Amino acid sequence: MSDAFQPIRIVALYNFTPFEDHAALREPLLALCEAEGIKGILLLAREGINGTIAGSDAGMERVLEHIHALPGCAELEIKESRAPEMPFRRMKVRLKREIVTMGEPNIDPRKDVGQYVAPEDWNALISDPETILIDTRNDYEVAIGTFEGAIDPHTKTFREFPEWFRARKLELEAKGKVPKIAMFCTGGIRCEKATSFVKAEGLDEVYHLKGGILKYLETVPEEDSLWHGECFVFDQRVSVKHGLEIGSFDVCHACRAPVSAADKASPLYEAGVSCPHCHDARSVEQRHRYAERERQAALAEARGMPHLGVSQVKTRR
Repeated sequence: MSDAFQPIRIVALYNFTPFEDHAALREPLLALCEAEGIKGILLLAREGINGTIAGSDAGMERVLEHIHALPGCAELEIKESRAPEMPFRRMKVRLKREIVTMGEPNIDPRKDVGQYVAPEDWNALISDPETILIDTRNDYEVAIGTFEGAIDPHTKTFREFPEWFRARKLELEAKGKVPKIAMFCTGGIRCEKATSFVKAEGLDEVYHLKGGILKYLETVPEEDSLWHGECFVFDQRVSVKHGLEIGSFDVCHACRAPVSAADKASPLYEAGVSCPHCHDARSVEQRHRYAERERQAALAEARGMPHLGVSQVKTRR
C-alpha cells in the first residue's frame, strides 16, 4: 500500500532541552493526545522529550504544535512514516530520569556530541577501512539487521554501553591506535549520548548518523544501501525495511524479542507464551500464566474490546 493510502501518521521524535519542571508538562500533553486520538508513548525528563506517537494527520499536527511550543523544542528532531492501521493500543506520557537511559549523569549532549553525517554521506565514511563502526543498539535489535562491518557490543540495555566501550578503548590504546569512530542507532537519540560519552572519554574523531537508521532507510536507495536485514522499531510494526515499509518480524509477547518466520516454526514457539529466545528461561508456571493472558486477549479481541495485558511493544531500552 502506498503512503497516500495509509491513513496513520507515525512520528518518532526527541529533543535534548532543559525542562525546569518536566512533571508539570505531563498532564496537558497527555490530555491533548487523548483528545486528538493520538496513541503511543512519550517520555519526559529534566533533559528533554523522547518517544513515538501515531494518529491522524490533523490530530498529529495539533500535538506537534503543542510540543514545538515547549521550552527549547522549536527545533524538535522528527522522523515520520505511515501505516495502514494504528500501531499502538493506548497513549502514555511517562516521567523519567533520562529520556534515554545511559546511567552517566555527567554526560550532556547539549554541550558536546559527535559530528553528524547525513545519510547520503554515510556509506563513504563507513567504507573507510580506518573507521571503526559501532552499533549502539541492544542485542535483540542488532540480531535482525545492521550495517555491513558494524561491531555488535552485545548489550542487553544501553546502560551496559559505557562499560563495554571503556574496555574496547583500552584494547585499542594497547595497540597504539587512535580510532576514527562512527556510531548509529534507530532514530539518532542514543547516539547523541553515546558520542557525547565517547568524546568525554578522550576521543575526538567521533561521528554519528543523522536521523539514525530510519532516516537512512528512508533516504538511501536500496540498491546503494550498506544496510542488511530489517530495523527493529518500538511499536506493533516490530520492524521496517528500506523505504520504511513494514517488515516481516513479529514480537514475542512473553520476552518482547523480535521473532522471524523460522522462529515461529520452532517447536519452542507458542504465540504469546514463548519463543526460541525465551523458552528455556521461563518456568512452566510462567508459561501457563502467559497462555491465560493470551486467551483473555483473544476473547477481548473477539468482543471488540481492548485488552491491556498484551500492550504495545515494550523492550529493554
